[in-house]
Amino acid sequence: MKKILLSAGENEPVRYLAALQAAGAQGFKWREGMSPSGFDGLILCGGGDPEPALFGEENNGSYGISEERDAQDLWLIHQFLRIQKPILGICRGHQLLNVAFGGSLIQHLPTVNEHMGLGGDLWHDIHIHGFLRPLYGRKMTVNSCHHQGLARMGRGLSPIAHTPDGVVEAIAHERLPVYGLQFHPERMEKGNRLFEWWLQQ
Repeated sequence: MKKILLSAGENEPVRYLAALQAAGAQGFKWREGMSPSGFDGLILCGGGDPEPALFGEENNGSYGISEERDAQDLWLIHQFLRIQKPILGICRGHQLLNVAFGGSLIQHLPTVNEHMGLGGDLWHDIHIHGFLRPLYGRKMTVNSCHHQGLARMGRGLSPIAHTPDGVVEAIAHERLPVYGLQFHPERMEKGNRLFEWWLQQ
């Protein structure tokens, strides 16, 4: 059984752990002193916004920032790239991966009401190409709970899914096993097939 390291906030990433278990893997929340080399992959979970200084901007709508979490996630990204093991970024993780590869973020989407609601997820369609297409086809409906999006793409990263208003919903690296999702598959009925696919990378 594969062992997957989860980088999350203060709360236990219960839904991520359950999704991994359903897909046939065991998840472990990152704790100080853990060795990345003992794990088969890394998932960067959702959370607050990345620090805008990381992509050379002043704060223009970002909130929930944790410099400690940013430092932790960037260190883990570097370690898993070094040992060439798969990385999956979800929501905040998707955005931070783009920043880690030299990209930037839209700090507050002009169409935020289409992506973030009060009290729960919104749902919208995305148009797909790349690794998601064999799993879900050309179009799928995904959950949405975010106010930021990708701007300049990071080095080697390609957008492989978009919303109708142009927000990048998924990315993949052209050479490395690095993937990002703006939506939350751990909260989706059909999300399990994505985790099963990623565990085979």
